[in-house]
Amino acid sequence: MPRIIVERNFDTPQSDADMQAVADRERPCLAAYDAAWKRSLISADRKRMVCEYEAADAETMRRIQREAGAQFDSVWIGHVIE
Repeated sequence: MPRIIVERNFDTPQSDADMQAVADRERPCLAAYDAAWKRSLISADRKRMVCEYEAADAETMRRIQREAGAQFDSVWIGHVIE
């Protein structure tokens, strides 16, 4: 399954509670579309975030983000380089 990257920028620093609220709304959407969260990275100022998921395609991930009410700037397919 492709790796999908979601980039997010925030006007204010995000608290752990802010991020948990989005994750809670996102969880049923991920299950409905057979997608999975893999990992997230947040900047030191907590105003930028990059999240990695497995999903069928980028449009599916955009749909998930919209249905979950999650703010995002861009969604794209990525490849893991190890």
